[in-house]
Amino acid sequence: MLSAAGAAFTPVPAVPVSLRPGRLLRFLRSYGRTRHAAFTLIRSLQPDVVVSLGGFVAAPVVAAARRFWVPVVLMNLDAKPGRANRWMALSAAHVLSAVPTPTAPAFNRRIDQVVGMPLRRIALAPADAPDCRKQLGLDPELPTLLITGASQGASSLNDLMVAILRERPAMLAGWQVLHLCGAGADESALHDAYTAAGVPARVLPFLHRIGLAWGSADVALSRAGANSVAEAAANSVPALFLPYPYHRDQHQRMNAAPLVEAGGARMADDAVDPARNLVEVAPELETLLTRRDLRERMRTALKALVPADAAATVAELLLRERRGR
Repeated sequence: MLSAAGAAFTPVPAVPVSLRPGRLLRFLRSYGRTRHAAFTLIRSLQPDVVVSLGGFVAAPVVAAARRFWVPVVLMNLDAKPGRANRWMALSAAHVLSAVPTPTAPAFNRRIDQVVGMPLRRIALAPADAPDCRKQLGLDPELPTLLITGASQGASSLNDLMVAILRERPAMLAGWQVLHLCGAGADESALHDAYTAAGVPARVLPFLHRIGLAWGSADVALSRAGANSVAEAAANSVPALFLPYPYHRDQHQRMNAAPLVEAGGARMADDAVDPARNLVEVAPELETLLTRRDLRERMRTALKALVPADAAATVAELLLRERRGR
């Protein structure tokens, strides 16, 4: 995404924390290398401020910023901040959050402002649904189901769709599908499954102009990462969220909860096994596909959630921080 945007960037060799001996050693080595790379970069650039979007990748960079007394602005994206974010918040000059963090009272007390999720312009629909579909090579007039596991894809969502196409293709009658399957998925096998079931579909590993996907969609089947939830809300697309099932803290469930409570989305457990998901998740999806009245109510509920211009709020804070130095 950074390459496509023409942005200069420096990759770092960070890896997540693990208590398993081999992986812990790998983490410690990568942490040192990443911090050293950050030292070099900060010494060269002499930045006015470091913006952290959180997570294990950011922690060693923030440690380097502290070494050079560069102020840090932490932008927390999830409703349940992880260990790295809680640590970075202790020394950050400012802590912003995309969403409230009710289950982390100590962290919550450090938040200066809940600003909403900063979204890229490219994540917003650039035109009406027929035009967005046309730009993607879809039928402009057919209702469209978007399948997305975010930038990495989601194998269990891919497997669920294959199971539906084999066992219950009738539930997709009258619909077309835009399926963003992830770079590691078997794109041709998915395409063949749609073809065999007689369901018009376009299968892509990744779509940089993601706003076209949201603009095309009448319904989405999606993971519940912070960006995906915010993009569904901003584009008023009724969604069935299947939070990533392996996170220990299940923070994706908390990401999606406000939309579910507002009546703009539904949420189901991802059992991972496609046979179980066919029984437990497919009926939820079928309800959204067959009930236009429900979709309209959900879309209306989403339109009532007027998003703040979070990116502008963050930018204004950064400018103030720079002027104050």
